[in-house]
Amino acid sequence: MRTQHDRTMPPTSGGPRRGLVAAILAVLRRHRRALAAGTVRVVGLSGLAALLMTAVIFALAWPVFTRMRNQRVWYHYLEDPYLHDLSGLRLVAFTTLPLFLLLLGAGGAAVQTVCSRVVAAGSDEPSREIRSRAAVVERLRPVLTVYALRGLIVWTLPLLVAYVANSLTGYHLDTPEPLERGSWPYTLVKASPAAALLVAVVLRLALTLAPAAAAGGLGARAALRRSWSLTWTRTGAGRVLALALPLAALTAGVLRLVVQLALPLRPLVRSLLEQATGNFFAAYYAGILTPVLVGILVTAAVTLPLTCTAFAVLHDRLGAPRTSDRGAAVPGRGSAGICPAASGAEDSVSPRPF
Repeated sequence: MRTQHDRTMPPTSGGPRRGLVAAILAVLRRHRRALAAGTVRVVGLSGLAALLMTAVIFALAWPVFTRMRNQRVWYHYLEDPYLHDLSGLRLVAFTTLPLFLLLLGAGGAAVQTVCSRVVAAGSDEPSREIRSRAAVVERLRPVLTVYALRGLIVWTLPLLVAYVANSLTGYHLDTPEPLERGSWPYTLVKASPAAALLVAVVLRLALTLAPAAAAGGLGARAALRRSWSLTWTRTGAGRVLALALPLAALTAGVLRLVVQLALPLRPLVRSLLEQATGNFFAAYYAGILTPVLVGILVTAAVTLPLTCTAFAVLHDRLGAPRTSDRGAAVPGRGSAGICPAASGAEDSVSPRPF
């Protein structure tokens, strides 16, 4: 059970941000073994699944690579420059992209569940119980559902607006009457994707705490409503933004650094695969994907525990009761493995319409 000291850790410099950072670091330090073990297990299994999935996709797409190789040989025979057609590869990429997104979502959901359990456990629950596979699998479905619903809510509008804007302002030979360049309708339509992207960023920030709420015990739709309610409070939006910006910058920086360091793998993989298969194009695109996959896996192993723990602690803090008996237990609501914010925040934050 969480002690009152853990729930009301005083700020070290008089501001709430230092208290939040101190609480996050305390959780990371106290449960470093459980977090490390869970992260290594999830990232390792995700890496093996990604490798197997990539191999299967390349095997299924082998006729596309064979056709590209044959066209290159034919154009070389005609002594004409060959510009290979990427339409087949684009179709393969768009078809298989949901599978990789599902894999990333499942891995993130598993890590989020482990992190939310260590935040809810405090210092009393054994690490073996925190890393319980049954508990992680039990909350995996609602957290993964939250990721899917949040993606639909956030990215549907900007993608739709970008498609419509490109159809109206893009260069198309078959468009009989495009919008006149320089006119105000053209300017508004041209700027609409940027406005839609800004709306998507705001929605994404408002729903940042939803995975932590789902991992704490709420259903998918209730977790989205909880995140919306906790964010649009007097201190919620500022804390979410102050935590999300440095974590996003850290993730982007680590990803870029690891991808750059893994670039020497590109010619190695390309050479080995070309010697084994005799297909230049399959080896070329496999070499391109290798540093990216390595970068994603290493970045997930480094930043996911920190990010998930940070937002789980923030969700716990924003959902904590603000009355004088803040540390008192609510009869009939506490249960092992369920975040107190997910069970008691209804009494402290009045939810707003989602």
